[in-house]
Amino acid sequence: MSFVALSRSTFRHASSARFFSTSLRVQREYANVLVSRPSPGVALITLNRPKALNALNAAHFQDISDAMKEADEDASVGAIILTGSERAFAAGADIKEMKDKSFAEAYTANFLADWEVITKLKKPVIAAVSGYALGGGLELALQADILLAAPSAQLGQPEVNLGVIPGGGGTQRLAHLIGKSRAMELVLTGRIIGADEAERWGIVRVVREGSVVDEAVKVASDIASKGRIAVNAGKEAVNAAFEMSLAEGLRFEKRLFHALFSTKDQKEGMAAFAEKRRAEWTHS
Repeated sequence: MSFVALSRSTFRHASSARFFSTSLRVQREYANVLVSRPSPGVALITLNRPKALNALNAAHFQDISDAMKEADEDASVGAIILTGSERAFAAGADIKEMKDKSFAEAYTANFLADWEVITKLKKPVIAAVSGYALGGGLELALQADILLAAPSAQLGQPEVNLGVIPGGGGTQRLAHLIGKSRAMELVLTGRIIGADEAERWGIVRVVREGSVVDEAVKVASDIASKGRIAVNAGKEAVNAAFEMSLAEGLRFEKRLFHALFSTKDQKEGMAAFAEKRRAEWTHS
């Protein structure tokens, strides 16, 4: 959920900065996002509502959800990047679309129930943030497995200024990530923090040299070069730490570790190490 509407001034079309290359595979076209393949095994999804600073309305979020699911189901994809423009990752939700909703409408329709799309993906997701990531924009980025930020990034949950609170996971994920006091400060004051402070708090890693998207592509390419089963298991194990006690998490990790000994990739990876050669993954 996000409730920030900043300036509606136009900024440079996202494709000029984000479209690196295309895949041989035919991609579905979307009205509000751009999909490209900047590197083998990497899907790049770029939010593309420039006149609205990538504000998230229902149609925009549906395109994001569909594009992410398509990439997750594509066997040729090993990692996914989600980014926006240089000026705004996503400046929040589209206020005009939600301002007249009643409690009955929001409650009956379970408003924002589909907001957790990224958390349901099996493949790793990297958020590459430049400019504004506010309200729902930050909540969207916080769902990613790895969060990279340009020095220009501005992060915050300013919903309190609109008479509401974050409703897309902001209160919960921030509390887990940065602790109660800092989460309270952001949620109760609506304060917007810069990239350096966000890095000190452990929310992002700031990319100070070169493009944050280029860095995201490098990280995603590295991940995509590994065995997919082990990568997906690693993601599942780390995420379990946020849902389980330490004892439960340790047992879960051990069972995943044991299970990987049934894969061909485990046999290949260890044989390649012993034989001092590069592993040839079959993702099986």
